[in-house]
Amino acid sequence: MKKLLFVGLSVLMVFCLSVVYAEMTLTNAGGESITFTDEELGTIITSGEKPFEGVTITITVNQGGPKGGISGPLYEWRDVWEKLTGAKLNIVEIPYAEHYPKVMTDLLTGTGQYDGFMIGSDWMGELVTGEYIVPIDQYMKDPRFPKWDPESLPPSIRTLYTWGDTWYGPLNDSDGQVLYYRKDILNNPDYRAKFKEKYGYEYNVPPKTWNELYDISEFFNGWDWNNDGEPDSGIVMHLKVGAQGMYHYASLSAPFCIMPGEEVDKYHNVYWFDPEDMKPLINSEGHVKALEFQLKLAKTGPDAQVAWSLGEAWDYFLRGKAIFTFSWGDVGSLVQDEARSKIKGKMGASILPGSLEVYDRSQGKFVTFETPNVWGNTTGGSWHGVISALSKNPEAVYHLLAFHATNKISLWNVQRGWTGVDPGAKFHFLPPYGTASLDDYVANGFNPEDAQEYLKAYYDNFFAPNIAPYLRIPGGNEYWVALDRHLSEAYTGQASAKEALDRVARDWEDITNRYGREEQLKVYQESIGYKAK
Repeated sequence: MKKLLFVGLSVLMVFCLSVVYAEMTLTNAGGESITFTDEELGTIITSGEKPFEGVTITITVNQGGPKGGISGPLYEWRDVWEKLTGAKLNIVEIPYAEHYPKVMTDLLTGTGQYDGFMIGSDWMGELVTGEYIVPIDQYMKDPRFPKWDPESLPPSIRTLYTWGDTWYGPLNDSDGQVLYYRKDILNNPDYRAKFKEKYGYEYNVPPKTWNELYDISEFFNGWDWNNDGEPDSGIVMHLKVGAQGMYHYASLSAPFCIMPGEEVDKYHNVYWFDPEDMKPLINSEGHVKALEFQLKLAKTGPDAQVAWSLGEAWDYFLRGKAIFTFSWGDVGSLVQDEARSKIKGKMGASILPGSLEVYDRSQGKFVTFETPNVWGNTTGGSWHGVISALSKNPEAVYHLLAFHATNKISLWNVQRGWTGVDPGAKFHFLPPYGTASLDDYVANGFNPEDAQEYLKAYYDNFFAPNIAPYLRIPGGNEYWVALDRHLSEAYTGQASAKEALDRVARDWEDITNRYGREEQLKVYQESIGYKAK
């Protein structure tokens, strides 16, 4: 679908009234153009001196190709960036499951084959504590480099790009999972009446709790509610091992097992480990109940989803075959692509539901809340670039990453689903929550109601009062891989929820002992803001 870049009228008016900086219009590989001020591009570009002439930098990224998630924007803007700076960009695509091991091998052996990496944020603990990547604070203040706005990030996302008060990566992706649903179907009065007759209550749109969502999903599963002549599903998830299926569990489970509190202590605002001794919490009663619930919920979706990766699950929802999915921001923008989606203009979106029953470890029992225990999340990679400490050209790497972090390229990415870059910064959101223009989204192919629901859902998620803790310790990727592997055993019927999570806990203990319990505990406490008393 041909998309035209829309430059907000208000921005142009401001510019015309205060012509302080010159303009430069850049055209990407797809033939779309963006006009920048000199200040936005920085003096390295506007001076025309090309200090990186003859320099080649190599960046790793998840395999996806020229139109793939996260990799695509690098290709889209490569030619123009090379022309402006004189540098050459070598893009090395690595399959998702192999990316982290290859990066760590390069760093641990001191090979220095790569100058930078488009990392998942769960790698950060190992990369920072090992001093494998370099801080970028000095570059951020330097007018030679493209200008981007770190203050536009909510604290929940900012945390993933920093360690303490130190920045390590410019803005790129903002991952978090929200609920997507078929607003048109759920608001159908006939369907609502039939549901009430069967379940004895009227459901909320969107559902407020996971149990309510389950009832709705069960009601709609297995019959032709969209009149396409085929049975349809209640929900669809991507549960394939090695394909990020474990992230579904992390988002869903949070309200079952995290007790909210004013501060992080032994029993409140913790999810992964006991902050006093690094004992895994993953097989505690709250987690087991959450996984048992997810296994029950999965039965209201297609059987094949256990072997589906992101694209297959997303396409099932986009083709109008499921009432619900919960996933990343890619879905909301892909819904707008009518070559792939049949549900443009029919989509609802919201922060994920909560749970009325939460396991309270301090009491050793489940407690009942009067209102749902809801947690925002930053589940996923929030994939962004960092600079290798072994790079001989760190300034060129930062220049590339900052160029992609400029407000205009960032917004361009967010408004195109194939880029894999999801909204999270203030300038992505609509007023009164942000500064983006609805007209701008519509000009780039969005249905206006879809855009409003989608962006509000992400604002609510990233600015939620409670944000689920993110795992950022050495070996972070290994802990995730172990969780993924054993969750798959439960999804495929090879193990019960308790058996699967017990296996995860044993693997996590081995990983912790291998890295050193005391060292891991110190980093874990720092990463979640726990302070011993």
